[in-house]
Amino acid sequence: MFAISVAAQMVRMEVQNLRVYERRGLLSPDRTEGGTRLYSQADIEVLHRIRDLLAEGLNLAGVARVLELEEEVRRLRARLAARR
Repeated sequence: MFAISVAAQMVRMEVQNLRVYERRGLLSPDRTEGGTRLYSQADIEVLHRIRDLLAEGLNLAGVARVLELEEEVRRLRARLAARR
């Protein structure tokens, strides 16, 4: 688990951007009892994906939609694999 400052450094983003992405529902880091954000390795991977999609020219609404669709594809593939 990584603090927000470490997570931001890992993905080469500003801390305030990570807060915006959370407010927009693009990711949901865990929190300590005191409210400190804790980013998992999975959160870091999502942040890398967000960064890549933004670099490709998508806006945050587009990034949100792509992430939703990618998650839906993962769920459908898992259901299909379970049926086999």
